[in-house]
Amino acid sequence: MSDERTTGIGRRAILAAAAAGPLMTQAARAAAPRAGRSTQGTVAGRRRLGSLEVSSIGLGVQNNRRKYTTETPYRPEQVALIRTAFDHGVTFFDCAEAYGPHECERILGEAIQPFRDRVVITSKFGWNIDQQTGERRPGLNSRPDHIKLVVDNMLRRLRTDRIDLLYQHRVDPDVPIEEVAGAVQDLMRQGKVRHWGLSEMGLNTLRRAHAALPVTAVQNEYSMLWRGPEAEVLPLCEQLGIGFVPWSPLGAQFLTGWIDANTRFAPGDIRAVEGRFTPENLPHNLQLVAVLTQWAARKAAAPAQIALAWLMAQKPWIVPIPGTTNATHMLQNIGASSVHFSGSELVDLNAQVRAIEVRGQRLPDAVLVHSGREAPLAARK
Repeated sequence: MSDERTTGIGRRAILAAAAAGPLMTQAARAAAPRAGRSTQGTVAGRRRLGSLEVSSIGLGVQNNRRKYTTETPYRPEQVALIRTAFDHGVTFFDCAEAYGPHECERILGEAIQPFRDRVVITSKFGWNIDQQTGERRPGLNSRPDHIKLVVDNMLRRLRTDRIDLLYQHRVDPDVPIEEVAGAVQDLMRQGKVRHWGLSEMGLNTLRRAHAALPVTAVQNEYSMLWRGPEAEVLPLCEQLGIGFVPWSPLGAQFLTGWIDANTRFAPGDIRAVEGRFTPENLPHNLQLVAVLTQWAARKAAAPAQIALAWLMAQKPWIVPIPGTTNATHMLQNIGASSVHFSGSELVDLNAQVRAIEVRGQRLPDAVLVHSGREAPLAARK
């Protein structure tokens, strides 16, 4: 049993203090155990992604089949974790065909059976994945006939008759977005899909997609560790009335304080091939953890809660979806919905975060190449 369960002191907060080292003030270090006794309980409030209402914080289930560190979590515990999240007010669960592949949809489908009609579930299509074996094949596939086949299989794995929010996981460079929208619209007419969205798309593709079929939400990476959407994506979402769902809102565990300057990642862990986590860049980037730890002490919260509350404070239509395989961490994460900043506090925190220029690339080249892509124009008839 973890220290968090036996003492009530958040291990994340203690490790954040160690990670910050000399960057952390004595007062913040002394307050770290107090910060660990962070807000936990039921999700506070609800938010809207377009016309879709969800809990103010969701739960991502990507790692419920395979952790960053490559271990396979115990499946019954993951089913229980999802059900516990619902018991504590989470009504927004994020999944994808590619997670597993397929297996995370099965876990989510099993977990939500007792309360399916009381939650919002998402999934994503777009990678070229064999529908029978789950084999990952090269490239992307958003051909309309393939989308419809994928959705039928998603419904079976998720044990449901509809997907509340269906995303294109990445833009297919060979399929016009209007054709993708047409396929999704057909699925909506059949009652199999309620809303749709895009992830990591180019700006013009988002405009075209929204013109063809109103988009409910965009899902891009966004956190204190990666603030790229602030420049253009968030303003466009605001202009078009589209909600925003940050994936990796805790920076692949970095913003929880579990990673320090001596951390190294094993083969198979994606963080091992991300530039921001290299031995050369980690010490510099840990300045963010120092800021988080100081604010955690100030707000009697955990560093992860400050990171999530900061995201939610940026716009009222931002809904983070932190993932975890640990029920204690899940309860801590959703407690971020009760952490608030005054206007002056947010100005101060924003200034501190944006003064730190994060070093290192956020994703390996082979993955990053699929972000910001524009869909081709439809051929003229």
